[in-house]
Amino acid sequence: MPVSPKTELKVFISHRDSVCDECKQQLGRRAWIHLAEGKGALCLSCADLDHLEFLPTGDAALTRRAKKLSGLSAIVLKWSQARKRYERQGLLVEEKALEEAETSCLADSDRRASQAARRAERAAEQDREYIARFAQAVRERYPGCPAGRETVIAEHACRKYSGRVGRSRDAKEFDARAIDLAVQAHVRHAETNYDELLGRGFERHEARFSVEDRVKVVLDRWFRTV
Repeated sequence: MPVSPKTELKVFISHRDSVCDECKQQLGRRAWIHLAEGKGALCLSCADLDHLEFLPTGDAALTRRAKKLSGLSAIVLKWSQARKRYERQGLLVEEKALEEAETSCLADSDRRASQAARRAERAAEQDREYIARFAQAVRERYPGCPAGRETVIAEHACRKYSGRVGRSRDAKEFDARAIDLAVQAHVRHAETNYDELLGRGFERHEARFSVEDRVKVVLDRWFRTV
């Protein structure tokens, strides 16, 4: 299968009311969106970028290391009304890559403070009670899911800034479809080489098609009690 030349992915912080052109979810102002050719504006969940961690600008060394270690990354841009241009706000990178980059910078006390601030911000955005209930719903629907994985799925699905499926109306009612979408997304990213394919320049639909069979195998195994 031919691979398109690798381009730098971009995510924009919207300055106007936005709607995802794929899932049709109302994203409101300051939504994080990806403009996909021929697809319009996508929320991060539909763009398959919702599992990435946000690294703000301000530390060139940390950003450089995290980007190098991350197989998939995206620049975050925001429109400056004063300067009439988009300005870089930071980078979305894989969580493991960010943790490894931070570890390599631990000798710097300022880095430790930055890491603690990021963790505090993450903790503040998560509604722990809701996440626990979402995780329970995942466990009940997918009893064969590896121990602890339901919590990982819930935490990724329920973060507020990205328009993830866990914050949708259906998810708040613990609708089976919303649970399925969250688990499918996790399996795609964690159990296949999907991210690697995106990082190599595959179109999203091509990468999804390539890992579809593997995703089905894992879902079938998790759906059964083991």
